[in-house]
Amino acid sequence: MDDPNDPFDTGSGGILRQPKSVWATAGASVVAFMGIGLVDPILPSIAKGLDATAGQVSLLFTSYFLITALAMLVTGFVSSRIGGRKTLLLGLALVVVFAGLSGTSGSVGELVGFRAGWGLGNALFVSTALAVIVGAAAGGSAAAILLYESALGLGMACGPLVGALLGDASWRYPFFGTAALMAVGFLCIAVFLKERPRPARRTSLLDPLRALGHGGLASVAVSAFFYNYTFFTVLAFTPFVLNMSPYRSGAVFFAWGVLLAVFSVLVAPRLQKRFGSLKVLGGSLVLLAVDVLVLGYGDHTTAVVCTVLSGALIGANNTVYTELALGVSDAPRPVASAGYNFVRWFAAAAAPFFAPRIEEWTDVHIPFVVAAVTAVLGALVVVVRRRALSHEAEEPQPRHATEDGVTVFAN
Repeated sequence: MDDPNDPFDTGSGGILRQPKSVWATAGASVVAFMGIGLVDPILPSIAKGLDATAGQVSLLFTSYFLITALAMLVTGFVSSRIGGRKTLLLGLALVVVFAGLSGTSGSVGELVGFRAGWGLGNALFVSTALAVIVGAAAGGSAAAILLYESALGLGMACGPLVGALLGDASWRYPFFGTAALMAVGFLCIAVFLKERPRPARRTSLLDPLRALGHGGLASVAVSAFFYNYTFFTVLAFTPFVLNMSPYRSGAVFFAWGVLLAVFSVLVAPRLQKRFGSLKVLGGSLVLLAVDVLVLGYGDHTTAVVCTVLSGALIGANNTVYTELALGVSDAPRPVASAGYNFVRWFAAAAAPFFAPRIEEWTDVHIPFVVAAVTAVLGALVVVVRRRALSHEAEEPQPRHATEDGVTVFAN
């Protein structure tokens, strides 16, 4: 008998009974998401190895996410013309090449450039992965989305751990390790995933921008922009504040990632059912603001605890933002998601750039004050625009994923 309170009980078959093509795509997705937090525990080691400042090394995130944001306008255009399978393989190939090149970098400038190429490959892969999983998964789109969210959480949790384990010997090894894992993912998808029908309608480069003309979607995107600035201040700047060995930093962000995964997949849906999406989102953003403020002004132990706890709030926010972005407008969901992600990933590029410079201009506390303010601004957008955001997000349907060309980077 189906249990409506069990997110892993999705009816016919459940989340664990999936075709090999789904597992291949989900497994590669885990590695793709690992790439986001992989460099976290080794940022100080990279700075030391390449004789670079914290601000210069933080550009590894800026170049990565700046290209990711711009690529959101391109991924649907590409996948709707060459098909999902070829788009996945193209993205994986780019990641293998640029992750490998990152490990050979002789200067921080080279590494920043290679991370930009890595960001393009990751955007092409991750933006298409959900569509492929939805189209091929057993148990309906609910099982597919849950599997995708699980892959995201697992990847975000394992990235810092893998980075620490490999990076303790050399900061170069995590990059080579990622290239090897993604090469395995490439082979698995090439073998197990068959090409799906191409979309009946091709996605244009301007479709995502047109979708932002909807007030509800624009509001979600603006709120998520402020939230992502806070998110990536924690992810990209905190490792320098903690100033720990790769092992210890990796352990901290592994615990952070575990909470992110648990709250994203298990806790957030239950909170939404009880309190409603907007109350959960607004409350979580305010709590995140308090958390990063205490992180910035507390002692070292307090900073570690607040860093870990922020993972729970970030996980809850990620889930709610995804559902709002997918269901608040009448635009095809892949197109709406592309517009939403185009806006919000600019903040992910901005935070790693500005946080260390704000510290240089002021002191180590002020970047966290700014991050707290942006979290509150995100909550204010939710409150002020609650009517536009009150449209209940509907369950994503597989036909959107295969007919419209997908540009979904869910979290």
